[in-house]
Amino acid sequence: VPKDGNAFSRETLAFVEEVTKAAWQIPFSTRVESITNFQHTWANEDELVVEDLFQNSASLSDAEIKEREAIALAEPLLRNRLITDAKDITAVNVTINLPEKSLKEAPETVAFLRAMEADFKQKYPDFEIYLTGVVFINNAFFEAAQGDMTTLVPLMYLMVIGVMWAALRSIKGTLATFLVILFSLMTAMGLAGWTGIRLTPASANAPVIILTLAVADSIHFLSTMFHEMRQGKSKRAAIVESLVKNQRPIFITSVTTAIGFLTLNFSDSPPFKDLGNIVAMGVMAAFVYSLTFLPALMAVMPVKVRPGSKTREVWFDRLANFVIDYRRSLFWGMLALAAILISQIPRIDIDEKFNQYFDDRYQFRVDTDLMMKHRLNGFESIEYSLKSGESGGINNPEYLAKVDEFAQWFRQQPKVLYVGTITDTMKRLNKNMHADDEAYYKLPEDRELAAQYLLLYEMSLPFGLDLNNQINIDKSSTRFTVLLETLSTSEVMALERRVQVWQKENMPPEMRTPGASPLIMFSHIAMRNVQSMVLGMPIALLLISGILVWALRSFKLGAISLAPNLIPVFMTFGMWGFLFQKIGMAVSIVAPVALGIIVDDTVHFMIKYRYARRELGKNSQEAVRYSFHTVGNALWTTSLILVMGFGVLSFSGFTMNSHMGMMTTISIIMALLVDFFFLPVLLMMFDGKKEEGEKILADPVREGASG
Repeated sequence: VPKDGNAFSRETLAFVEEVTKAAWQIPFSTRVESITNFQHTWANEDELVVEDLFQNSASLSDAEIKEREAIALAEPLLRNRLITDAKDITAVNVTINLPEKSLKEAPETVAFLRAMEADFKQKYPDFEIYLTGVVFINNAFFEAAQGDMTTLVPLMYLMVIGVMWAALRSIKGTLATFLVILFSLMTAMGLAGWTGIRLTPASANAPVIILTLAVADSIHFLSTMFHEMRQGKSKRAAIVESLVKNQRPIFITSVTTAIGFLTLNFSDSPPFKDLGNIVAMGVMAAFVYSLTFLPALMAVMPVKVRPGSKTREVWFDRLANFVIDYRRSLFWGMLALAAILISQIPRIDIDEKFNQYFDDRYQFRVDTDLMMKHRLNGFESIEYSLKSGESGGINNPEYLAKVDEFAQWFRQQPKVLYVGTITDTMKRLNKNMHADDEAYYKLPEDRELAAQYLLLYEMSLPFGLDLNNQINIDKSSTRFTVLLETLSTSEVMALERRVQVWQKENMPPEMRTPGASPLIMFSHIAMRNVQSMVLGMPIALLLISGILVWALRSFKLGAISLAPNLIPVFMTFGMWGFLFQKIGMAVSIVAPVALGIIVDDTVHFMIKYRYARRELGKNSQEAVRYSFHTVGNALWTTSLILVMGFGVLSFSGFTMNSHMGMMTTISIIMALLVDFFFLPVLLMMFDGKKEEGEKILADPVREGASG
């Protein structure tokens, strides 16, 4: 980008020549194209001349520059690809062919380019240089994974340790929980290594997720243990009591959470499958350590608990009274809130822009946005391999006419920046071979003539600028390239459907072909991930519901639990539709994951409720109060930790991670609201006995007593 805004100044052209020459030294580069080395053709009597459009630009006269400028702006193979219509920005396009033998190839290439950029900026301060392309997005995936591992995970550790200490008021309990987390992470990541799972920006989030889920198991065990010790029990008795009360709910929540994450195997995206498998292994490891290592460690450690304040229990007793007193209002209020949020789901649109996977903290995103703003060399493209059906068939006039017709149709489509096809070269050659007569700027009408033109042109091209990137070896098919502005997933899919319809109506069968490119690939993955979510969600729900019915020993309670498990998921999507509207590949698979996590709160609350009903003989209202009193604080603490854990992901510069963290955070908040203000109401309405004159027993808050 020249600061004087003139891409055809003598200084700019000389600079582009130098950059073009240097670009051949970039690792794995196979082709370098710019306005200066564009292979311009013209006729000299009976001779076809092929030469660089600009050579030794510093010595060209103003008239010569103007003449070549007009040629560049009129050439369809250059406009909006290597030069803007405004003539203020020009591009040097480098084809990088990574052998994919090492994960270091992309980082090494990008490092070389950045060093090259720094040298040129120092040497030519009057030019801005912007670097973008697929090799940069490949490298950004690598940088995002490393960045999140070195920043978000340590931050999460500090935050979780702080919350644990505040909740437990025990340094030793916090240390024991930290060890459970550490062992769970080591187990999960070690198993991932043994099974050959590679870390990617998606699967690299597993430590953060395992961290938060492992904390939840430990918090439930330690909260009960410390509560029993404050009631006067010995440490040993408190550990036994905590194991008796928590082993079943911790097992159930671990299994249901693992099921939720394992449903990611329905995704077509391997990184998300890896994420689900790693987290599932970590969750089950946390279950084992929290019920074996943690109790054993607490048994041998000198732990003393002061008879501390019961402020938290009293607060949740008051919350229970509020829910009981206003249960009818809460029932209709929560239904109304759920209905309002769920009504926003139709606003959600599937939109996967892979060039926007990273936010502005990544320089390549800034550079890409500038390029797209100026409609130059679109980052998003679609490629077609148009077959002729026979060797040498690309010289067939009928084939060339269909390719050209396809190009003209594409150029009429919205948001198309550039169409690259061999037919534009053939038209130019036909004109050249007729003494540059503009009347002959059209396709050759004779197959032999077209073949001769092409052979003559190929023999005149320099090394590295041949037509191997457009024509296959036996000349039976050509490459057809379309560069686009930024499109949403639905727009890409709609465009591809129109292409297929046009091909079916206008092309012979051998020429018809689907588009291929990262844009097409990610669009299909986004759509198929939604389909996998639709498949995985019912399976997860069926398995989790069966587990809950078995655990609660009651079909009725199992059926009641469906509402607090499903409603938060729909409310989450509704909130997303209200706030953001756009849903991408990451968020499309959050539902089964969120379901697995949401079940945690429901299980702990309902198991305490069932215990109060069946073992203690309490009525539904007393059982609700008992559940709030015994598990309310633990649910609040674990939810806070989960929100913090997934909330940290929302600060990732990788938008897929960021959106997944935000959506899961919303689902956890919704789950807590439903479990505190809707589930107890449902239990009292559908599980309570309608006895006339039924009296609510005195509770400690109302009578001024404790416990």
